[in-house]
Amino acid sequence: MGDKAHTHPGAAGRAQAADRPTSVRNVVLVGHSGSGKTTLVEALALTAGAVNRAGRVEDGGTVSDYDDIEHRQQRSVQLSLVPVEWNGIKVNLLDTPGYADFVGELRAGLRAADAALFVVSAADGVDGSTRMVWDECAAVGMPRAIVITHLEAARADFEEMTRVCAETFGGDDPDAVLPLYLPLRGPEGPDGHAPVTGLIGLLTRKLFDYSSGERVANEPVGDQVPLIEEARGRLIEGIISESEDETLMDRYLGGEDVDVETLIDDAERAVARGVFFPVLAAAPAAPGARQGLGTVELLDLITGGFPTPLEHGTPQVTAPDGRPRELKPCDPDAPLVAEVVKTSSDPYVGRLSLVRVFSGTLRADQTVHVSGHGLTGRGHEDHDVDERVGALSTPFGKLQRPVPHVIAGDLACVAKLSRAETGDTLSAKDDPLVMEAWEMPDPLLPLAIEAHGKADEDKLSQGLARLVAEDPTMRLEQNQDTHQVVLWCLGEAHADVALERLRSRYGVQVDVVPHRVSLRETFGGPASGRGRHVKQSGGHGQFAICEIEVEPLPNGSGIEFVDKVVGGAVPRQFIPSVEKGIRAQALKGVATGHPLIDVRVTLLDGKAHSVDSSDAAFQTAGALALREAAADAKILLLEPVAEVSVLVGDDYVGAVMSDLSGRRGRVLGTEQSPGGRTLIRAEVPEIEIGRYAVDLRSLSHGTARFSRRYVRHEPMPPQVAERVKGEARAAS
Repeated sequence: MGDKAHTHPGAAGRAQAADRPTSVRNVVLVGHSGSGKTTLVEALALTAGAVNRAGRVEDGGTVSDYDDIEHRQQRSVQLSLVPVEWNGIKVNLLDTPGYADFVGELRAGLRAADAALFVVSAADGVDGSTRMVWDECAAVGMPRAIVITHLEAARADFEEMTRVCAETFGGDDPDAVLPLYLPLRGPEGPDGHAPVTGLIGLLTRKLFDYSSGERVANEPVGDQVPLIEEARGRLIEGIISESEDETLMDRYLGGEDVDVETLIDDAERAVARGVFFPVLAAAPAAPGARQGLGTVELLDLITGGFPTPLEHGTPQVTAPDGRPRELKPCDPDAPLVAEVVKTSSDPYVGRLSLVRVFSGTLRADQTVHVSGHGLTGRGHEDHDVDERVGALSTPFGKLQRPVPHVIAGDLACVAKLSRAETGDTLSAKDDPLVMEAWEMPDPLLPLAIEAHGKADEDKLSQGLARLVAEDPTMRLEQNQDTHQVVLWCLGEAHADVALERLRSRYGVQVDVVPHRVSLRETFGGPASGRGRHVKQSGGHGQFAICEIEVEPLPNGSGIEFVDKVVGGAVPRQFIPSVEKGIRAQALKGVATGHPLIDVRVTLLDGKAHSVDSSDAAFQTAGALALREAAADAKILLLEPVAEVSVLVGDDYVGAVMSDLSGRRGRVLGTEQSPGGRTLIRAEVPEIEIGRYAVDLRSLSHGTARFSRRYVRHEPMPPQVAERVKGEARAAS
């Protein structure tokens, strides 16, 4: 945080394997799309000596060059790991996508990290999604810092953005969010804009000039001195108020000059405890320069102020039968507990698993136990198995540098874990353990797909299985009612990436088709029908006649069959045949091809032939009787209704409720939630919320969340039902 001695660049660079947990820092970068996270990671890697002066990883691709899709979409779509070394500390930088559709990658980064660096654009400010992630980190006490980027933008205002961050992130204590440095601007250019050329350290009262492309420490002069004192006094009070030394504030207020080293140590301890959140500034290096503005200060903060893995408790661990297990935090000699935080496919080495080791030591060629989290309901295969670990490596651009082992607290890539999926636990094969699953959002945007051709049909199931294995925020559904293959995603961009990966990574071409909801039919009133199946054309004939009555039943009753035949008009052995034919026809539907439900069918009478009657004939007669009854009756089309719960900021409650009403929704109630938000509960027909995941995000500027659960089927309004029936007739 201060003016520290730094490792020479030649001795720094891309870290490989750590030798002890205290020499590791795991940091996740959080911020909205376009805030500059990936650019900042590249700048930090350049300063640490991991990349060459052209901004390329030495012997590899660009730092962020992990996925061709990211280049085509011009945004990050997945979590990436960039390890660097600074002052003998391995820093695992976890770069996350900022777009809401890829929140699963963000949550994986949060799981693997011990501290978070919130990246805020001086030009764009703080968005609602970033505020929500800050609150999540606060709830678990994760240490955080803020770095302000895009200082070169014409409308960038560091002081104003610092004030906004204090208001947004400080909550009841805005003095817990304070800058450690003030940007120093150079002369105005022809456009009237004064570029940021250096930083003034408030604690050390030193000026760090980056205008030459190298960090040069100087003493402030002239009008630079007054800039420091007011901000410095506020910073010192903010640090001391969080100090574990309760006498320090009294001594300071009594006029004692607290030495800089004490202030720096107190600030670093407060950051590590998650009670003080420093604000820094950063900008990428100019072409040909070696150090970006603020990158040295940021690396000093990460290595000096962010906690080691020893200070971050291990998530809850149990035996496979659910019995809790106590493990010493981050002990390389303890039983192995590691977690797959990301799964991907590499065109050269095949399947790669990014793993965070929480306990023990993971070694190459070791056989481990893989424990899943019961994700079979999301389209995953069961995978509670033993697997042999392949090569261990640490990323180096597009390349992987081999490492012999990975100790507790560190991250690395594992090759050839063919069954392990994102979120799975790796443990010793003779001592299987399971880590508590991390929270993942439910995918609520349906994408119905079909194989484009015969060759694609053969590869589709395998490609889809791989997709959901890599991304637990996707859910695969084989809908038995609509006979559609549905990939549930978080949003349109998420769906686009899934389709692109199917095509480019797994060689599967698919067509997107309209998603269908599971409709039902029922009778609107009593009806009767006569089924006559009589055929005689040489040889064995067919003869069966049955008469039925149909009446509607309450919701949820299903199909009820009643036998009221008297006098043996239908022989007893053929009554189950009639029922079987009726139930088979009910599954096919009687008007629009959707299953018939909630009716009572009563068999009243019929006729049989001593030779020509058969089981098959009476099945056919039963089906014909149900169809005839439906022909003269009012058939209602039933649609599924979901209970939707929307958590939204108070500013958007009116707009959300109005939108739900426009979707034929019935609001059941609202209740106030913490953080100025409201929970709205409503019942909405599922046919109206197919794109709600996209529409709600637009309506609430990305700040609302919703969940849904099926409640019941109920009659469609006549005008909607007629449209659906017309579409069914046109398709047949």
